[in-house]
Amino acid sequence: MPARRGRPRRASAPGRSAAATTARGGRSEAAWREFAASFVRAGMVPPADSGLAAVEAAEGAAVLLLAPQQALTFTGKCRLRCLYGAVRVLGFAIGPHQPGLPVFSPPTHCALALEALPAARPPAADPRQLRAAARAAMRAHRVRRQARVKVMARFSPECAVVLLEHLDTPVTRFLLSLPPLSRLFEAQKKEESSFTTEDAVLASVGIVKCSPDNGLLVSKSMFLALEELIQACCAEDEGVPVIMVCGPKSIGKSTFNRYLINLLLNHLPSVEYMECDIGQTEFTPPGCVSLSSVTEPFLGPPFTHQQTPRKMVYYGQTSCEQDTERYIDVVNYVFNSYKKEVPLVINTMGWVKGEGLLLLTDMIRLLAPTHVVQMDVYDWKAMDPLTPEYVHLAPGLYTKGKEQGKSKQMNLSAAESWKSSEGEEDTSVPDYKLLYIHPEFPRAGVAGEARVHSSILRDMSILGYLGHLQPLHTGSVLPLHSFVPYQVPFNAVALRVIHTDVAPTNIMYAVNASWVGLCRIPDEIRCQNDGPVLLTQTPVCDCLGFGIVRGVEMEKKLYLVLTPVPPENLRQVNCLLLGNIAIPNCVLVSQEGIEGEIPYVTSEYNYNILGSGKLKKKKHFKKREYSYQCDYT
Repeated sequence: MPARRGRPRRASAPGRSAAATTARGGRSEAAWREFAASFVRAGMVPPADSGLAAVEAAEGAAVLLLAPQQALTFTGKCRLRCLYGAVRVLGFAIGPHQPGLPVFSPPTHCALALEALPAARPPAADPRQLRAAARAAMRAHRVRRQARVKVMARFSPECAVVLLEHLDTPVTRFLLSLPPLSRLFEAQKKEESSFTTEDAVLASVGIVKCSPDNGLLVSKSMFLALEELIQACCAEDEGVPVIMVCGPKSIGKSTFNRYLINLLLNHLPSVEYMECDIGQTEFTPPGCVSLSSVTEPFLGPPFTHQQTPRKMVYYGQTSCEQDTERYIDVVNYVFNSYKKEVPLVINTMGWVKGEGLLLLTDMIRLLAPTHVVQMDVYDWKAMDPLTPEYVHLAPGLYTKGKEQGKSKQMNLSAAESWKSSEGEEDTSVPDYKLLYIHPEFPRAGVAGEARVHSSILRDMSILGYLGHLQPLHTGSVLPLHSFVPYQVPFNAVALRVIHTDVAPTNIMYAVNASWVGLCRIPDEIRCQNDGPVLLTQTPVCDCLGFGIVRGVEMEKKLYLVLTPVPPENLRQVNCLLLGNIAIPNCVLVSQEGIEGEIPYVTSEYNYNILGSGKLKKKKHFKKREYSYQCDYT
């Protein structure tokens, strides 16, 4: 397109005074401002953010200048580096001394906000030296001169200067290569606003500005609870805080935990995190109870920070309703690894009705927290306040309260964990501080109105874990079927199906093309023949990672396992646990490079075969509507 020719400027008359020219120019500028403001008042153009300036720094990079306490709420992903001042993202403060941090804000979760913090500088600091420091920081990161000039034209010593860079990781590349998730980081619905120059600059990096209403809304009760918890964790008192967070589904427990831990990392080198919600896990694929040591902030949803915990047990299901006794054993086994040297945050399930509330009462007695954070709506629809007196009197599922209510009987090994050191059941009033939080964001506590179905979030965690198979330094995505699997002899590992009984003659059909936990049991595997070795009971044992059994060689007696677990850890694996966690459908049907018939996928199936059956639709349930649609078919 040819450039449009501009109208030549009109020179001022030689006899006209400079003051008259300035006055006329001022009136003209004021008139243009009023004309532009009329469009804003009419709703045709949104008012510009005061102090927000985004300038292209280089290809795939932008410099963002934020006025004091100004925030940018966004969706997308980028690498963030603070060049001058300080900013905060999801509670974590970032300064110039820190390296660039990856930031992920997909529309499937609460949008992140980048907030400028008040400047912490000496009172006698020279403004010229501060300007020079900001300019030098931009030079050091190769910001173009033109961008530096634009930023410094609006610079003030109280502002924050941030470098945003395009972010591409092996995990995100893998997820975006799958058709159902190809638009994972794109805004689902464009807001009615004009596309400004700043929007174009931010879009070139990979983020889109959105309404602050989409971000984290910190209610007054949440603010007061966070303030008290941080003070307790930073105090050098006897004992270390153990914080248990509980509440119904879709109440915001996971987001609160991320915000709390990021705030604590501003003051402490590490925080322990225990995951007891097997349906929505934070650092592992679903179906696990784990204990993780957190030393870095997590600025994104679970699928962006899958990692190996310090202790992990594969429970094998997303709900413990069918086997609560084994769940308690697993929780107790993992909790015994906590050394009580740093604060511990415990996340619990959203099952708080009926036996779920009784089980939660048992967990409070077992884990003995110092603080219980109860999240619920104002009318306490989900559960009664969990005061120490309530927990002391109410019966649990396996423990008795002071009223000696009915409780289930546990076997001897499990019951021993509920005894005090004196050998008798502890019936004293629990000693913890109860903190109430009433979330005020839309859809709080309404599971049917969540942004994304929980099953999709679980699949995304599995895909995020499998993304670690991708090479680090190549821009392409390798399909999973292109990786060479490990060959595991039948007699080298024991095998157990957790969630159901399978006849030994059908066990290999169940294992093939399945998601398995790679575990370590203390017993030595002894087999007189070529195997397989089948366990009669599900062990409570360490899980070192996960894999896909992508094939079974019956003639050679080999399992073909695909896993990102490093070889030095695989040498310790001697047990494969198969649970009720399935491989995401998109892994089977959306892999690139497959021609002809897709393995393990068929449209013609004989449902008369023993053990087969169609998935039954629950037609009596109301169909849920979700803001993020994802079709795996």
